Amino acid sequence: MIEASTAPDEDALRREIRSWIADNWDDRSTVRDWWRHLADSGWGFPTWPPEWFGRGLTAEAASVVYEELASANVLGPPEGAGPSMGAPTLFLFGSDEQKQRWMPCIAYGEEYWAQFFSEPGAGSDLASVQTRGIRDGDEWVFNGQKVWNSGTLFADRALLVARTDIDVPKHKGIGFFVLDVDQPGVEIRPIKQMNGRSEFNEAFLTDARAPDTNRIGDANGGWPVAMAVLTHERATFAGGGGATIVRSVEGGAKFGHLDRVVADVLSEERSMANMANGLPINSVDQIIALARRFDRLGDANIRQRIAGLHALSEALRLTGVRGQAAERSGRSGGGESSIVYLGAVKVVRLYRDLVADICGPYAMLDGSDVAETITIAPAHGIQGGTEQIQRNVIGERLLDLPREPQVDRDVPFRLLKVGTQRD
Repeated sequence: MIEASTAPDEDALRREIRSWIADNWDDRSTVRDWWRHLADSGWGFPTWPPEWFGRGLTAEAASVVYEELASANVLGPPEGAGPSMGAPTLFLFGSDEQKQRWMPCIAYGEEYWAQFFSEPGAGSDLASVQTRGIRDGDEWVFNGQKVWNSGTLFADRALLVARTDIDVPKHKGIGFFVLDVDQPGVEIRPIKQMNGRSEFNEAFLTDARAPDTNRIGDANGGWPVAMAVLTHERATFAGGGGATIVRSVEGGAKFGHLDRVVADVLSEERSMANMANGLPINSVDQIIALARRFDRLGDANIRQRIAGLHALSEALRLTGVRGQAAERSGRSGGGESSIVYLGAVKVVRLYRDLVADICGPYAMLDGSDVAETITIAPAHGIQGGTEQIQRNVIGERLLDLPREPQVDRDVPFRLLKVGTQRD
């Protein structure tokens, strides 16, 4: 478990991080060297335990750190499922050997991790996964299909849930593994999205293998591990709704960032963050710039909506901080991240509607930042669990409402009419 975090005085914390940045920030270094230095300092992942590249700070204190990193235009820690989901999972469920093996690769950005959860017949009902994991001596052999995997073409490893026992109820026969993606038994196929991109992929596993030392938790005890991962995933998706955004890029050799000069990466990233670049608008500053560009800041209705969006985003950020604090102190019922997720979905839709109203017919032009904002918005109500699933989580875990009826909860998986088991 992660120990209770410290909450230093905010002014003292700001002075400390500013002093560290002044003494250590060097945009002439390579991304690889900078990330290693940032991780070793503990400032890259301040909520992580001190023994694992962190400083044991509260979520609220960490937000202060990220504000200072963003204000100084410092390259932040590596992005991806490794830091956001893999590391928290290892803290909660991983063995000491697993943490020693994988945490440096995650913290230093040397590897990019993906997530192999959803399947064609197991999305919202994740416990119905059919990808089989069969023990073969000291290894596990996996066969099946995964879908809606982000960034898998560039991944080194993947967090995998697999069916390890078909003779017990579905929630009790699931294992959780870390799978090496670079092996002959893993085939990745891109999925073309309506915005023209292919961030999502599907993965086909054919006799893919992983050693038993890559199993996290008991052989049939992967469901609680998967639920912890989903909690962190929802918090990650919700982060864009109001969290301070620190400039960063993905880790792993396949993305090609590690041996580049930091200044070049930041310059490229800043140019991509400019208007009319085909990337979604996700900050109030960008909305204001867009309204100014289209001479709409004089419209009282537009100004009022921008102000409301800013207020909601800030409320969402503070709600996320409160939820993280509750989780770390053991007071969380597990539903706080779902509240933040639903709020973030609302914020994304407000962005969508507002940019369309600001731009008018221009919003229909393909390749613009506005078109990207509009076409990507529907995904936010689906990825990481649909809105309906989030409301179920809130009702059951926070409001103590009766659980949704599940007639198959105690039925052996082999008898269920799910996926390819349907007649």
